[in-house]
Amino acid sequence: MNLSHLLNARVAAGKPVRVALIGAGKFGSMFLSQVPHTPGLEVPVIVDLDPERAREACRTVGWDAVRIAATTFTADAAKATSGNIDVIVEATGNPAVGIKHARAAIAHAKHIVMVNVEADVLAGPLLAEEARKAGMVYSLAYGDQPALTAEMVDWARATGFRVVAAGKGTKYLPAYHDVTPAGVWGHYGLSADEAQSAGMNPQMFNSFLDGTKSAIEMAAIANATGLDVPTDGLLFPPCGVDDLPHVMRPREAGGVLEKSGVVEVVSSLERDGRPVFRDLRWGVYVVLEAPNDYAADCFRQYGLKTDASGRYAAMYKPYHLIGLELNISILSAALRGEPTGQPHGFRGDVASIAKRSLRAGEMLDGEGGYTVWGKLMPAATSLKADALPIGLAHRVKLRNDVAHGAVVRWSDVEIDAGNETVKVRRAMEARFGAAM
Repeated sequence: MNLSHLLNARVAAGKPVRVALIGAGKFGSMFLSQVPHTPGLEVPVIVDLDPERAREACRTVGWDAVRIAATTFTADAAKATSGNIDVIVEATGNPAVGIKHARAAIAHAKHIVMVNVEADVLAGPLLAEEARKAGMVYSLAYGDQPALTAEMVDWARATGFRVVAAGKGTKYLPAYHDVTPAGVWGHYGLSADEAQSAGMNPQMFNSFLDGTKSAIEMAAIANATGLDVPTDGLLFPPCGVDDLPHVMRPREAGGVLEKSGVVEVVSSLERDGRPVFRDLRWGVYVVLEAPNDYAADCFRQYGLKTDASGRYAAMYKPYHLIGLELNISILSAALRGEPTGQPHGFRGDVASIAKRSLRAGEMLDGEGGYTVWGKLMPAATSLKADALPIGLAHRVKLRNDVAHGAVVRWSDVEIDAGNETVKVRRAMEARFGAAM
């Protein structure tokens, strides 16, 4: 709670925190908008596949000509690891590229903030371990829901509460798992022309709708906090903030959870499509269990919403501000040497599931696409099923037919075992899977 004080001390010492940003999309742009208003924070290098687009993004978010002129805009990721950079922010969203950038950062003694949760879920436990051994920080990105949820779990445990459930809210109906980019905009209340004019990527937005992004984020939370993953995937129960303590408790206590201590996502829609009252679509939550009668009495005395027993209560944040909050991760890494959440084990994985009957010879098109969606699984279950991780379901050819709703397995696709991303993933499985 003293990051601004620590940053002011760096300002006084003439030693600003220097950041290299890789990926100047929406998340990156939101972060960049805060930079001119954060004395002591500098971004001398911005890496993007389209450097001119990145330069224009800086203009759009309010950078003046002097700041832009002092910044290197490049497509060469090697520029991010050169010079006296303190922290690298990886915000590309591409899992293969993200793994490469994270390992380069660690090799060059730079802290890495991994906005790229897709890469984190594919190989984050191994990357975080490599960073710790090198004395560097590997961190989830504050402002994104996994880091915010991990923070709430840590708060609950540090104050002596048992965590019953933790996660986020989203807009969900069961039919969304089969939605493709061709039909995504109708579910967002937009026309295709409106979305295109706003520069919105249909496959990226569809990954939020079809459940893939929720699975990825819950896997990241499970791996960072040690919470368990539901045995048969996310339930997405409809639930507003006032009902969290009632719905998000174990079945034996009258809730929907198979047990205590799991990640879960709540839906902002009832199953018939009606909006949930006081939904948590944009927020995160943690459900707590009082350890004794005295604490349960305190819940009531201080106005917490509880279940009928009074023993289960919830805390939540109704919103998350994405890149506008990213400074917390950057400054925590640079000034405290601490991550805002990082994986310590391999508890959750995200398997590729066929959106329709797929035929041998077809190409998979990854998260949010036309062929597969990502389902959250316990990592041990995923490994036993030989499930193809959603992060590797990009531009790979099927060698076998796969039925609608079935798991796509490693053996169902043509995979180059010598591919660096595949090798890192296999190394992560070998390192952390052996303990399961």
